[in-house]
Amino acid sequence: MTRPRFAGLALLALAPAVAACSEGSDVAGDGELRIVTTVAPITSITAAVAGDRAEVEGLVPEGTNSHTFEPPPSAAAQLEEADLVLVNGLQLEDPTMELAEETMSEGARLVELGTEVLPESEYVYDFSFPEEEGKPNPHLWTDPTWAIRYAELVRDTLVEVDPDGEATYDENLEAFTAQATALSDALRADQESVPVEDRKLLTYHDAYAYFARTYDWTVIGAIQPDSFDDPTPREVAGIIDQIEAEQVPTIFGSEVFPSDALEEIGDATGARYEDTLRDDDLPGEPGEPEHSWLGLMRYNYVTMITGLGGEAQELSVLDVTPAVPDTATYPQ
Repeated sequence: MTRPRFAGLALLALAPAVAACSEGSDVAGDGELRIVTTVAPITSITAAVAGDRAEVEGLVPEGTNSHTFEPPPSAAAQLEEADLVLVNGLQLEDPTMELAEETMSEGARLVELGTEVLPESEYVYDFSFPEEEGKPNPHLWTDPTWAIRYAELVRDTLVEVDPDGEATYDENLEAFTAQATALSDALRADQESVPVEDRKLLTYHDAYAYFARTYDWTVIGAIQPDSFDDPTPREVAGIIDQIEAEQVPTIFGSEVFPSDALEEIGDATGARYEDTLRDDDLPGEPGEPEHSWLGLMRYNYVTMITGLGGEAQELSVLDVTPAVPDTATYPQ
């Protein structure tokens, strides 16, 4: 595969990242398990496993830059009432983590899903997440194989805090795993319509590093620097040269991160600028089938494959209706 100029996928082990959690947990006094999550994909995955045995409430509004999100004062009350707080970890939600540690009640648990499931030997550093900053790329949920690992850890944690619900959590996990596996299978089938050498992603925000490694794509660049500012004119010029040299047909922007730089690059190279990829903003509205982790990833894969000239026949007919009705609260 082509070596990325701006987003090399370097793997390096760092000091162990430890998921924070307190010993033991009791379900809320009213008998209902209260779970607070952060970004919408984690909220959706959690709701799929928890089903009707828990109240699941997200903290990070969709369409918000989760890397710079500062929880509002109202979040303290939500975290104080939580029996369980589930975050992505991998240093994605540091301000929320700090607030949770300050306000959570005694006996409540805080679990960093990504930090627990991802071995440090598999950390990815790249242009948006450089090694010298010490923060690995945290976007595991764009890869179905890692999303299943998240769901498994959610199940294990729920069984620990609510043993009576084990059968329900097992059944829900099995249903989620089946749907995530079907998504993965459809992706593998449809990506065959794009030659391996053309499965190149130039994105604004690099949310697909782990996906690329699993499904044999190449991330040739990520426009957004680690400062989350637009790239410098020198960096833009270098990216233009790279696109022209590698004949990239489509560059993928982000719905959450509008970018004048990508439009400029598209105009200069003739590459189509597709600005609707979603990192953690679920399609549709709460209660609609597409408003789910499954709907999010199906949308992105279809957008990527068709943007590179392929056909998404299997993905287009995939049923994204959650197997377990999603009753989670998604903040606006």
